[in-house]
Amino acid sequence: MKIQKVSDSLSIKRTVEGGTEEQRKAVKEIIEEVRRNGDHALREYTEKFDGVSIDSFAVTLEEIDEAFSDFDEEMVDVIQEAARNIRTFHEKQLRQSWMTADENGTILGQKVTPLDSVGVYVPGGTAAYPSSVLMNVIPAKVAGVERIVMVSPPGKNGKLPAGVLVAAHIAGVEEIYKVGGAQAVAALAYGTETISPVDKIVGPGNIYVALAKREVFGDVDIDMIAGPSEIAVLADDTARANEVAADLLSQAEHDPRACSVLVTTSEKLAYDVAAEVEKQLAELPRKEIASQSIRDYGAIYIAKDMDEAVKTINQLAPEHLEVIVENGMELIGKIKHAGAIFIGRFSSEPVGDYFAGPNHVLPTNGTARFSSPLNIDDFQKKSSIIVYSEKALKENGAKIAAFARTEGLEAHARAIEHRLKG
Repeated sequence: MKIQKVSDSLSIKRTVEGGTEEQRKAVKEIIEEVRRNGDHALREYTEKFDGVSIDSFAVTLEEIDEAFSDFDEEMVDVIQEAARNIRTFHEKQLRQSWMTADENGTILGQKVTPLDSVGVYVPGGTAAYPSSVLMNVIPAKVAGVERIVMVSPPGKNGKLPAGVLVAAHIAGVEEIYKVGGAQAVAALAYGTETISPVDKIVGPGNIYVALAKREVFGDVDIDMIAGPSEIAVLADDTARANEVAADLLSQAEHDPRACSVLVTTSEKLAYDVAAEVEKQLAELPRKEIASQSIRDYGAIYIAKDMDEAVKTINQLAPEHLEVIVENGMELIGKIKHAGAIFIGRFSSEPVGDYFAGPNHVLPTNGTARFSSPLNIDDFQKKSSIIVYSEKALKENGAKIAAFARTEGLEAHARAIEHRLKG
């Protein structure tokens, strides 16, 4: 890994998920074809991209039963426990509607309403992600969303992975379709003969899924355009090199474009971690992916003191931040920008990925400067409530009318004055 001092340079290459012109054009064509030809287009694209012919997209109860029978029983228990942890955490985020009444009779408030329907995209291909199902579905369920639709690309056998179906059933999904890619996003946004449209689409995917979500945004809501995974480790000389290296590689194995960074006040730790990364890389099953990630997007920065180190972290605004320093809790107030903050040696990033409870859908590409993890608010909307009394209108009507005329909106002013005259 590249080692340099913070004072020399701070330049982490970031991958912007804008796609190529060819990719953007292909996604637009797919979306338009699905809008025109519905299920027929879905079947053609599924055969073309996934290499399988699908007669019925809907997952049946028999397929779910089969998934449970094929899946390891102990892992079913683990997924159930993880689901409970995730549900408990998100229940603490719930907001309530509220109203206040003034002495003049005015009532003001906010009504919190869950979305009617949400589509959850679950990646497929060579890997299966039950954790992605839990993290996207459970907050929607807790928020009170009535209809949750899950889509995922089928394998060569025309089925979804057993783990994905098990997690979906545990999370409470009742509507599941075997379709993926940009075509699945189009179906969720605009509907087909089989799939009714939804109000919001969440969940990660490849570049074509990301571009499709960007294309349909405005007709439906989306969660975010997620970039490659990121981890930053803030460490001092109390950290252990083998553990830090393992944590950096835990993200590097995701994607050749994943970003893994160590910011440390210890020069010795910096060089020990660099050596340990090379040692552990040789033993990783996904070493080709991880090696490219470390080579292109990995870095180690040596800071002169902890204040400079924290400043560097805030500049990076990482998706995942591990704080492995003495008295790490004391730094929480100074850390402004990070999707999730893991404090202490035993709070390794995978703890949050799978089991602890907080959501693992996090802002990437520096967007932690202004974005939050997926949460209950993403599945609810707020409506303002205004009940203005006659007394209040008499007190403030002339001010309101004057404000309207300041903006050149005479009809606005007269709408108030008609009531004042009455």
